[in-house]
Amino acid sequence: MRQEIFRSRLRLKGRILLLALGALCCSVGELPTLLAQTNGRWTIEGVLGMMDKSAQDFHTLTADIEHVKYTAVVKDTSTETGHIFVRRDAKMRIEITKPDPRTILRTGDSLFLYNPKINRVEEYDLGKNRAMVDQYVLLGFGTKSDNIKKSYLVSFVGEEELDHKKTVVLELTPKSEQIRDQIIKIQMWVDEASWLPVQQKFFEAGSGDYFLFHYTNAMKNLNLGDVKFKQDWPKSVTRVKPRG
Repeated sequence: MRQEIFRSRLRLKGRILLLALGALCCSVGELPTLLAQTNGRWTIEGVLGMMDKSAQDFHTLTADIEHVKYTAVVKDTSTETGHIFVRRDAKMRIEITKPDPRTILRTGDSLFLYNPKINRVEEYDLGKNRAMVDQYVLLGFGTKSDNIKKSYLVSFVGEEELDHKKTVVLELTPKSEQIRDQIIKIQMWVDEASWLPVQQKFFEAGSGDYFLFHYTNAMKNLNLGDVKFKQDWPKSVTRVKPRG
């Protein structure tokens, strides 16, 4: 079931819903305390400190989302677009609108993948893996630096302009060997104004493939009521609980 959930999330969400199920290595490695950017201004601890400040008052986020998947063996790039809604109390909804509509809903320990074309919803119970899943689902969205450092080796890449925003680029290497068998590293572009992610890029192990999430028109702390996170598919939907 672990692998089935993992593959389903990679396929249907775009993979910021990554389910790398299994125990994370919890030993905390040393982080460089002085990694200056090109202008010598930022350090790793300085960047993570600013992200901590942003996390303190993080409650909700809405944004347009673009998911890009690159497959190296055929040099193919596919793109899908939609909207993401995140609430700090473990609720998230992603509505993919193009090219193939579908909905990914996360509420607490439950994950639903709804495909309107075949009127089918897949249901998964995250159970004891919930805390680990949150490290991927909420990566950078209200994530505390202690949790980031517990699960990743963090390095500084530099500063880049993206969407006319000045961003800090971090590289995160999973400490868990089990997760590195799937994802060898993650690059994250963090807006220096809001200290929220503008883009995340996940590099798959052993293939040269990657998938990327690009967030635009992000708005923080809008009022997102419970209705946004309800199971609003038709009563006639076929419900399945995949096993693997």
